[in-house]
Amino acid sequence: MNILTSFAYLVAAVLFILGLKLLSSPRTARKGNITGAMGMLLAIVVTMLDRNILDYTFIIAGLVAGGSIGAFLAYKVEMTAMPQMVGLLNGFGGAASTLVAYAEYLKMTAREGGMAAGTTGDVWVTVSLSVLIGTITFTGSMVAFLKLQGLMKSAPVLYKMQKQINAVMFLATVALAVMFVLDPTDPLPLIAIIALSAVLGVTTVIPIGGADMPVVISLLNSYSGLAAAMTGFVINNSVLIVSGTLVGTSGLILTNIMCRAMNRSIFNVLFAGVGADYEGAVTESVERTVVRYTPDDAAFILENAQSIIIVPGYGLAVAQAQHVLQEIATLLSADGRTVRYAIHPVAGRMPGHMNVLLAEANVPYDLLMEMDQINDDFQSTDVALVVGANDVVNPAARSKKESPLYGMPILNVDQAQTVMVLKRSLNPGFAGEDNDLFYDKKTMMVFGDAKGTLTNLLQILKK
Repeated sequence: MNILTSFAYLVAAVLFILGLKLLSSPRTARKGNITGAMGMLLAIVVTMLDRNILDYTFIIAGLVAGGSIGAFLAYKVEMTAMPQMVGLLNGFGGAASTLVAYAEYLKMTAREGGMAAGTTGDVWVTVSLSVLIGTITFTGSMVAFLKLQGLMKSAPVLYKMQKQINAVMFLATVALAVMFVLDPTDPLPLIAIIALSAVLGVTTVIPIGGADMPVVISLLNSYSGLAAAMTGFVINNSVLIVSGTLVGTSGLILTNIMCRAMNRSIFNVLFAGVGADYEGAVTESVERTVVRYTPDDAAFILENAQSIIIVPGYGLAVAQAQHVLQEIATLLSADGRTVRYAIHPVAGRMPGHMNVLLAEANVPYDLLMEMDQINDDFQSTDVALVVGANDVVNPAARSKKESPLYGMPILNVDQAQTVMVLKRSLNPGFAGEDNDLFYDKKTMMVFGDAKGTLTNLLQILKK
């Protein structure tokens, strides 16, 4: 049985690795999702056949309750709320690791008069790491959820000596971990680690602005994997170690990629408090005017264009307009026009948000172009159609040194012959920076709900 279990765990680990490989491309992402899910199903089934399980009552109850809630959320949660749902799931993963590690600690210390026979110091080290990382992941993810949901202000929350206080709390957790490893029979240091970690999770995420949430979500996802890996060492489960390590390392790689896309370091994102008290956003917009256009005007321009690049943003997700946008793209392509999508790495509110949104509308994968692939093509493009994007097309990132966006690579939509922006208002994006692109002479501002505007535009084009 042990040999079969080990072999099944090996197969599950291979499926996880293949799933991650397939997830690296939009074309194979669905297969990757299914492959990873099959690996997890195999791991769960094999674990449930463990001969040491005496009662399946709570296991079955948990499967039914958790499966029901998961299915309900998957069906009900809209694409606009997907980032905060991912944040919640990261948090729940961290909380699960903390609970399992602490429960295993109680079980081990309950044996043999307060200490499990043969338990070595490395087990207590991994217990400490599991509850530390897991609890930080849980409370940090809850703060990310509150920011994304609008229940907490998205701007950074700063106070005096914030970094120093966080450093002291972290060093205190390290000292408590040493105390715990030296004397694991005393549960108070472990409880104190959990309490301090809960505070650290909050205080390390509140200074991060809403515009940086995609990076935070990716980093917290990595934390949840690392917490799971540590818990795998605690309970001596190889497949949990492998899967947790894969999640942790891939999350760190994705975080690094997104930081490079913003031309910032992870330390700048976590500790700089970018955009905390920035007030330069709307003062100029009062003195400048934009030219309003109608869907009829937009249809006329699109009918006379040969090449069109569509730039989607969070506003597209809010309006749930991806399906009608793809109808327009299909109609224009059928008329012989070249239509592509330009995807900025941090567009939306979580990694890959726009890719998932457009996949839902069955946009062909070969039309989705990453920023590095398509940025040089804007200068030879007739129309850049911006739907709900703001910060990722803001020229202030190139020239305005005091702006929170300064230095971030943007999509070069301002180099297209005509820029068409579909937006509700002139309000700035998450970074709080007014967008000079809206006031450019070649920019057509079409105000209104994106879905309503695109629906009208589709009807006009069909006529």
